[in-house]
Amino acid sequence: MEQRQLGDSDLFSSPIGFGTWEMATTTYGDIDVKEAADAVHAAIDHGITLFDTAEVYGPYHSEELLAKALGDKRKDIVLVSKVGFAYDENGKNLGRNSQFQHVIDRAEGCLTRLNTDYLDLLLIHWPDHDTPFEETIRALEQLKQSGKIRHYGVSNFTPEMMDECEQYGHMAANQVGYHMFDRRMESTVLPHCLNNNIGFMAYGTLGFGLLSGAFTPETSFGDNDWRSSGIAFKLPLFQTEEFAKELRVVERLKTIAERNNKSVAQMAIAWTLGHPAVSVGLVGVRNEWELKENVAAVEWELNSEIREEIDAIFREENVPTHIDTDQAI
Repeated sequence: MEQRQLGDSDLFSSPIGFGTWEMATTTYGDIDVKEAADAVHAAIDHGITLFDTAEVYGPYHSEELLAKALGDKRKDIVLVSKVGFAYDENGKNLGRNSQFQHVIDRAEGCLTRLNTDYLDLLLIHWPDHDTPFEETIRALEQLKQSGKIRHYGVSNFTPEMMDECEQYGHMAANQVGYHMFDRRMESTVLPHCLNNNIGFMAYGTLGFGLLSGAFTPETSFGDNDWRSSGIAFKLPLFQTEEFAKELRVVERLKTIAERNNKSVAQMAIAWTLGHPAVSVGLVGVRNEWELKENVAAVEWELNSEIREEIDAIFREENVPTHIDTDQAI
């Protein structure tokens, strides 16, 4: 499989990365843990080389499950995790914290749970507006100098935030949501990453399931599924009226995909990977069947005609892509 460079670092990744938020087991509905672990093994066999996790997924469950699934394959992949939250003794999230010592301590916890001596890439999960970025980057630099991490970066940071961080150290990547229904990053973040040699890791490539082709008007989300709130990263993607309109869009997108002997999920992945700034598109995988579907999308390059057809459907159904919406991170 093609390997893409993350920014100007020496990290190279398959275009598709294995996202493990679903392996949290607490926030993404019910999953079969054994199937998810089997999918990790199969992903490596199919050429996926980047696995992305975070301490907040669970918290901790995703890192622990991924470590068990990887076993001695850890050395064969690019391992990414994220820190930047505080927790009480019961694991309740107390909010963002990227203070110097907190980042150091949380990184050590990631290493322990992932059963590894180093992380290839450590990201600050969300900007902590109460801590100077200089302090946070200083912690990341110390972790890098000590060999605990190879590279560092951020997640959900604006260009202004990235510019400030760059005063104190160079980032390998910024991980932000990007898919057909959410194009907010096209206006500033994606161009900024491209122009400054910062890798862009897209999460939500399948629109958090919207672009999987599996949802129907009867689809509902349980209490253990974050989508039940109706809001996805400050967008009303899963609220009743918007959800219905989005499903109509997906049904029409299926006709384009089928004409090309592909699924709508494969088209969604190809669409994201087609942006020149995107280094890797993260996709959650629950089983080996989903994995094979995702991998098959890598070789499909959407031409300008198909992209215009996609955009026309959004216009005709009056479904916003939020490209002009304030990022409000």
